[in-house]
Amino acid sequence: MKKKKYEEEEHHPGHASFGMSVFNLSNAIMGSGILGLSFAMANTGIILFVILLLGVAVLSLYSVHLLLVTAKEGGSLIYEKLGERAFGWPGKMAAFGSITLQNIGAMSSYLFIVKYELPEVIRAFLGLEENSGEWYLNGNYAVVLVSIGIILPLSLLKNLGYLGYTSGFSLSCMVFFLGVVRFSSFAHESNMSVNGSEALGLYSLQNASALAYISEDMCTPKYFVFNSQTAYTIPILAFAFVCHPEVLPIYSELKDRSRRKMQKVSNLSILAMLVMYLLSALFGYLTFYDHVEAELLHTFTKVYKFDTMLLLVRLAVLTAVTLTVPIVLFPIRSSVITLCFAGKEFSWIRHILIAAAILAFNNLLVIFVPTIRDIFGFIGSSAATMLIFILPAAFYLRLVKSLPFRSPQKISVSIDAFLFYSILFYSILFYSSVLGRLHSNCGPLLNSVENFNL
Repeated sequence: MKKKKYEEEEHHPGHASFGMSVFNLSNAIMGSGILGLSFAMANTGIILFVILLLGVAVLSLYSVHLLLVTAKEGGSLIYEKLGERAFGWPGKMAAFGSITLQNIGAMSSYLFIVKYELPEVIRAFLGLEENSGEWYLNGNYAVVLVSIGIILPLSLLKNLGYLGYTSGFSLSCMVFFLGVVRFSSFAHESNMSVNGSEALGLYSLQNASALAYISEDMCTPKYFVFNSQTAYTIPILAFAFVCHPEVLPIYSELKDRSRRKMQKVSNLSILAMLVMYLLSALFGYLTFYDHVEAELLHTFTKVYKFDTMLLLVRLAVLTAVTLTVPIVLFPIRSSVITLCFAGKEFSWIRHILIAAAILAFNNLLVIFVPTIRDIFGFIGSSAATMLIFILPAAFYLRLVKSLPFRSPQKISVSIDAFLFYSILFYSILFYSSVLGRLHSNCGPLLNSVENFNL
């Protein structure tokens, strides 16, 4: 009876091809987090970063597997309904809250990139040395215009599968970004080999401003690094791999869907993003080493303010994050409809108004709250760990009745999820409560101790 009801309610025929589903899921995984991975590598070292990256990718893929199994056993392709069938109203609200916080945080980070980068791109195109105060150089106007002109129309599409084309183009923009980062790293290595102790730039030997960032004694890669920022690497990586709110909507629209086919979509998407993340982090780190900033694009901007290639890279990143916002908006709207309008027929008016309200709310956050990226960075990381590790494991333990509770599979699931969660928040609390006070009370002494590099 449950299976029949499941097929009638949620197993409507899908129309998205395998390739389009891979594009959409890959685009959901990839986001602004890719710009912070070089900074994460600089604070962990190459080998430790690779170990952590592979670990989080494997756990993320495993949790997708758990989510797909749970969806079959629980009889729903909607995250909130799985929560409701597992734990009642608290489970439904936990899923709704995690999805909403995670995706609003992600949308805010993307819109912040639009707010701060688009005016700079326009200024560079116009050849202006400084912001002259025109309205089109105001980031607040820029983010509103992009939201109304590009993001909102794409968000009004009825099905997520239609965004496969824009997702493919977004991914190609990030591949271009990766290529430029690789080229800059190669150019830097060539300049170092030609000039010995002088590295005068990434693209030419005439850019002396790079000397402020690069010198031979600082161009030695480190393999293990432990400092006050190392504890934040796991939240950064967890945020970079979160795609679970989009997994079930993409699964529901997959043509000739099956759990095995969706698992292949997930495997290919996560593997592709794993390779892209690793290469981007490695080449960015080998370009700037310890001087890489929390956002890689800002580091390039400080060294090459009017470089043509950099301008194209900034435009590519802007395009990529702009086209990712509609993908992230779909699960929020689905959550709101599931929570407030469950059982009602599809309505275009409701569909449009909810999308407009979500986008307007994010615009207000980006415009009026200057530190929203830091706030939602923490909230997003917390929600990401809930969506990747805690909720799929908890739903699996509750809904999969074919295995006894003390079976090796269920014991393994519970240990993996809660152990990861404990380590994550212990790391954050340790930094905030201990190292933060050490910084304020004995900063000069700590500076000589906290950078233990091998």
